Amino acid sequence: MIKVLIVEDSPVVQEFLVHVLGLEPDIEIIGRVNDGEEAVDFVKRTKPDVITMDIIMPKMNGLEATRRIMETNPVPIVVVSGNWDPKEVDTTFRAMEAGALAIVRRPYGAGHPEHESAVKEMVRTVRLMSEVKVVRRWSRPASVIQDMEADPPVPRGAHPEISVIAIGASAGGPPVLQKILSGLPADFPSPVLIVQHMAEGFLPGMLEWLGATSGIPLHIASDGVAAIPGQAWFAPDGFHMGIRNSGRIFLSDREPERGARPSVSFLFRSVAEAYGNNAAAVLLTGMGSDGAVELKLLKEKGAVTIVQDRESSVIYGMPGAAKELGAALYELSPEKIVSALMDVTSYRREKTDNRRR
Repeated sequence: MIKVLIVEDSPVVQEFLVHVLGLEPDIEIIGRVNDGEEAVDFVKRTKPDVITMDIIMPKMNGLEATRRIMETNPVPIVVVSGNWDPKEVDTTFRAMEAGALAIVRRPYGAGHPEHESAVKEMVRTVRLMSEVKVVRRWSRPASVIQDMEADPPVPRGAHPEISVIAIGASAGGPPVLQKILSGLPADFPSPVLIVQHMAEGFLPGMLEWLGATSGIPLHIASDGVAAIPGQAWFAPDGFHMGIRNSGRIFLSDREPERGARPSVSFLFRSVAEAYGNNAAAVLLTGMGSDGAVELKLLKEKGAVTIVQDRESSVIYGMPGAAKELGAALYELSPEKIVSALMDVTSYRREKTDNRRR
């Protein structure tokens, strides 16, 4: 049985979540509390397998509760939100930064056409996240990060000119993307294309949160837009994203791949076809194997292929699947991924500097 604690200040929503989760034969609701303080106290006494966490609550909000739980008695936390207000969305992603594993939209009430699909997604997420082994969240000292970056992870000039960077991520991805994007300079010489598996409706809020620290501008992709160097483009809700050799992004509403739309596999395959060895691709933390086979295809075409290392991955599913296939040239921490992207794209800058001399 999966033991669940529900943290929700609205009695109506609380009863609703107890009802829909309690219908599952493998889920047991072992507690329900009204605010973050009660959640922290509950977890001290009884450890659930997973927590569903509201964000905006009295006394102590979901962000602070997540932070305290992950620093003292870590438990997998799924944020359940039905509000896309910018303030709540920002706080939601800060909760992910503090250690929450996933965000799901609160299911609509019975009778709504999307009720069943939303309930299935929430139940699926609770099941998957309950299996994740979480650890205490400690801030690493700056000296550790500096030591990790001391040795270049990729030899300079070891790869051809890189014209595009493709990144795929799922559960646990937003905080890693924050680290990577905040490390890229404003004059980064390649466009960056990103697929992040995300509950529908939260993408604009995630970009607003990421944009506060990103070194390059962030956009939700639209069909036919040119992928401009030094900018990042995210696949929109419900559409696969790819790129043509003209440098223009295209969107597709084809069937989901590996259960996802947008799919990392779709993006990586299009990059392999359009750019071959003039591409770099990164596969980050996430459940399942989306993008693994296509990362191997990219490697076979001569592209630079990177997976996030096991130690820093919340879920080693996607990068682990790629590593098992022999798809990765490099397995790196988020900090070293930033260094690697700088190294492989420096080839272009070095060539330009040589021409100017």
